[in-house]
Amino acid sequence: MGSFNPRCQMGPMAEINVVPLVDVMLVLLVIFIITAPLLTHSVKIDLPKASSTPNITRPDHIEFGIRENGDLFWNGTPVTRQELAERFAEEAKKAPQPELHIRADRLAHYESVAQVMSVAAKAGVVRIGFVTDPKQP
Repeated sequence: MGSFNPRCQMGPMAEINVVPLVDVMLVLLVIFIITAPLLTHSVKIDLPKASSTPNITRPDHIEFGIRENGDLFWNGTPVTRQELAERFAEEAKKAPQPELHIRADRLAHYESVAQVMSVAAKAGVVRIGFVTDPKQP
């Protein structure tokens, strides 16, 4: 300890106060004693085994052609407008649902393309796309 006498100067105090360190260590020891049994308790679960090979299923597609004069083709075979709703309804029920690829002539009327899209959408076909030929000007 220090004194009030200015002539008597003591060197720095070299003792370490260990009491707070011991208090912290005891608190940590109690925490680990309480939590250690909780960490050893586990639940056994039988997880399913996953295969490493991907299962890729590509849906079929319907090549639908529309000519300039209004002729309709289903995968290359001629079809009438009356048969469209029934055929699209059959294809819409399949799982996975096939894609409808519409290939229309360059000079085909948009009205006939829109009618085919409308019939397909009403029947439940949701994947409709257009196929174009980039080589034609």
